[in-house]
Amino acid sequence: MTGVAGAWRWWSVSVVALLIWVVPGCAPKGGGVAKKAIKIGAILPLTGEAAKYGETSKKAIDMAVAEINGAGGVRGSKLEVVYEDDQAKSVNGLSAFQKLATVDKVPAVIGAMASSVTLAIAPVAERQKIVLLSPMSSNPKITQSGDYIFRNCISDLLEGSEMAKYAVQKLHLERVAILYINNDYGVGLRDVFKKTFEPLGGQVVAAEAFPQGGTDFRAQLAKIKAARPEGVYLVGYNEMIQIFKQAKEMGLRTQFLSTIMLNDPSLVKQTAGAADGAVLTAWAYDPKSRNMAMHAFVEAFRQRYGVEPDVFAAQAYDAAKLIAKAMASAGITPSEIKKGLHSVRDYPGASGTTTFDSNGDVVKPLRFLRISKGMFVPVS
Repeated sequence: MTGVAGAWRWWSVSVVALLIWVVPGCAPKGGGVAKKAIKIGAILPLTGEAAKYGETSKKAIDMAVAEINGAGGVRGSKLEVVYEDDQAKSVNGLSAFQKLATVDKVPAVIGAMASSVTLAIAPVAERQKIVLLSPMSSNPKITQSGDYIFRNCISDLLEGSEMAKYAVQKLHLERVAILYINNDYGVGLRDVFKKTFEPLGGQVVAAEAFPQGGTDFRAQLAKIKAARPEGVYLVGYNEMIQIFKQAKEMGLRTQFLSTIMLNDPSLVKQTAGAADGAVLTAWAYDPKSRNMAMHAFVEAFRQRYGVEPDVFAAQAYDAAKLIAKAMASAGITPSEIKKGLHSVRDYPGASGTTTFDSNGDVVKPLRFLRISKGMFVPVS
């Protein structure tokens, strides 16, 4: 066992070295004086209701930058990230972007996480011709936001429609209610799910919205219970902790369906078992995977921070590596970074294989998971 473990550790370290090497960032030929650092921006929810997503994303970006700089930087220069906090609010995101664009003069920005913030920033980024790469914003409208707008996460068009098909074809549900966060993310998934579910013969018997950061959802849950659904499609952030608890307290026994935002062990743990049985869509990232890139990322993150990285960390890590890769291959101006990102083909990232299409979107496989005793179990 010791020999096998040692060999496995050697292999993991070798893969980490390989992943660092594949992002072109060697020092300029012939040596010489070090160049001025290249700055990029990152707009994340570092405080507020969505801070947990921003915190894990910042750790992953910091790790990616440390690896990039350890391998020689980008075109012989060190990469630096200027962080701004949007609290997952559009007005804060706009202010943060303007500061990064006018004061820091960055050519590219990682962010935002919330779709509503990215949709608010996108027109400004497009107008000022600054690359915006979101690791998590999935609203379908982002697809048409402009030539400088990218995301390395799956659009809700895929996630919402695939869950609707799964509900009908695999779970044989005919009557479903939708309980969703009242922002661009929630509204987008509500519309996509309904547009797919109803033509397949399903009926949306209720659609109830709740505010971001809310804590009492009994009124919405009472209306849903009265509609007697066979399933509830739940779209939210940390609010889902109390929703699951309150649904259980009120005796709402039904099949819960959800999204990538439920693919969060700490969130599920806080539901104290109330989320058991829920089925959710999950992206390609799997911390238990033996895929070389995913495993190397998980091991490096665990060694650096002492915890297992979540999907948000994997997405943010790849976003930083992709911008560095684009800079190394095409140049450091916004138009060159845009060109470099469009040329990315089958990049073996921590969050899965990435290729950008002409709209700056990616296509990655989806998985379905069921929560059982607090664990995520793959389902067909």
